[in-house]
Amino acid sequence: MLTARQRFLTLLTLCLALCLALLAPVPAQAAHQAADQAPQRNPVVFVHGYNADPGVWGALREDLRAAGYADSELFSWGYDTHQSVNEVLSGRLAAYVDQVRRQTGAARVDLVAHSFGSLVTRWYVKSGGGAPVVDHWISLAGPNHGTYISWGCVLWDQACRDMSPGSYVQKKLAEGDETPGAVKYATFWSSCDEVINPDSSVALTGALNTYAGCLKHNDFLGDDGVSAGVRAFLTT
Repeated sequence: MLTARQRFLTLLTLCLALCLALLAPVPAQAAHQAADQAPQRNPVVFVHGYNADPGVWGALREDLRAAGYADSELFSWGYDTHQSVNEVLSGRLAAYVDQVRRQTGAARVDLVAHSFGSLVTRWYVKSGGGAPVVDHWISLAGPNHGTYISWGCVLWDQACRDMSPGSYVQKKLAEGDETPGAVKYATFWSSCDEVINPDSSVALTGALNTYAGCLKHNDFLGDDGVSAGVRAFLTT
């Protein structure tokens, strides 16, 4: 039987061992595991449509902030929408994406485009070297196979020519695989879109094509259902 002094020393030894265990630094492997379990998120680059500007993204940006994104992860690219998709705009978008990646240290970005911006971002991904650095590509009401309404301005506007069914840009984007590379593609379309005609222009083979309901063209930018769909897709 232990004496009182022996019992005291034994208890003291156990207490010291427990304290040392609690104070010991976290092993490097455990720290790495914790880091690996942290959510990985790409910066998001928003690309507006024809005759618009970066201000159109206010509602969706706010929804992403509410979902946990920081302002430093959200970028809105502004550009002159009256210029050529393939000769000018896709190259400028490429330079902007490179700038975002340098600023954030991210290997890849997610692209969210509305309307005409869908053509600019698609050309960048398919023919402008963007496929390796784009993770998610999302088109809201994009004239991905052209829109007949653009015929009203083809005589004086290059962007309208690019949006026209059968244009050079449309033919090149439709060649081969419409959704090339390891990029995840999604489109959102409406049966009430007064700008995209026919409605079937939006959907792409190989993409997640989602019917957004009866929405006008610009309603995509503030619709709660579209916002929820975009946020859900960005987590895939």
